[in-house]
Amino acid sequence: MKKLTILPLLFFFSCAVNKNQNSSKDNKNTIVAMEKTLDDWHKAAAEAQFDTYFNLMDADAVFVGTDPKEVWNKDDFMAFAKPYFDKGKAWKFTKISRNIHLSNNQKIAWFDELLNTWMGTCRGSGVLVYKNKHWLIKHYVLSLSVPNEKMSSVMKVLND
Repeated sequence: MKKLTILPLLFFFSCAVNKNQNSSKDNKNTIVAMEKTLDDWHKAAAEAQFDTYFNLMDADAVFVGTDPKEVWNKDDFMAFAKPYFDKGKAWKFTKISRNIHLSNNQKIAWFDELLNTWMGTCRGSGVLVYKNKHWLIKHYVLSLSVPNEKMSSVMKVLND
């Protein structure tokens, strides 16, 4: 009788372990897909590929730039960026590091990244959403990254 009780339990636990292994593999594939979206987005800007760049953003995406006045909805950001892309030179941001966190329903993710830019090291952060089998940028915030030991010098320049 004990053998009959143990067998179903062993089967249950082996299925649970297998499910967790598949879930871990799925999460890894999901993270890879999100990384690709962000990498492709940065690459499209560096190569002045306007359509590719903006197709990786959700229809109602928001881009927040480094200037306090730069809070753009997608249409306004497209209008602002178009002349840069048309000249064949937008901006080149190269990933230094990135952290991505996935929601429980695996439809929303948030991230932060350090970037090498023409301004020095910047931080990008934002939200990705999963729609129509693709990860899209929903919200992106670009900010300058200032080391603490240089903050007083930066503040002095900004306040002059």
